[in-house]
Amino acid sequence: MQPFNPWTWRDPSALAGGYDQTSPDDVPRQRPAGDGGDGPDAPGPGTPIDLTGYRVEATDGRIGSVTRADTGAGYLVMETGPWIFGKTVLLPAGTVARVDHLDRVVHVDRTREQVKDCPAVDPEDLDRAEYRDRVGHYYAESYRQG
Repeated sequence: MQPFNPWTWRDPSALAGGYDQTSPDDVPRQRPAGDGGDGPDAPGPGTPIDLTGYRVEATDGRIGSVTRADTGAGYLVMETGPWIFGKTVLLPAGTVARVDHLDRVVHVDRTREQVKDCPAVDPEDLDRAEYRDRVGHYYAESYRQG
């Protein structure tokens, strides 16, 4: 097993969606009414991915929504919900377990508490090496702790 790298997508195919395997007898899952589903169900190969607006789910419940997504740089910026007073946090790509494009949900492999305790983000910090090192270290430690 390779060591955890917070800034690398563990499974780049996670960006292509988290669909369950189906059989020919299965009834296709439909989009909820009124979701404005004008686009494709899931992006095809080479399609630019924009996760902005997707809900973010921790292992123990909803934690907020994506406000900025830089899949090339390997991170998502998210606004947490009112459960921690609307904190803005940086989620490295390595925390993403899967992405469900039909439901517009990013699933991360961290608990709400682990996300709540991460370093807060200032938009000007995103490109600073010291800040990214601090965030990367925090998530690498939380990965080791469980």
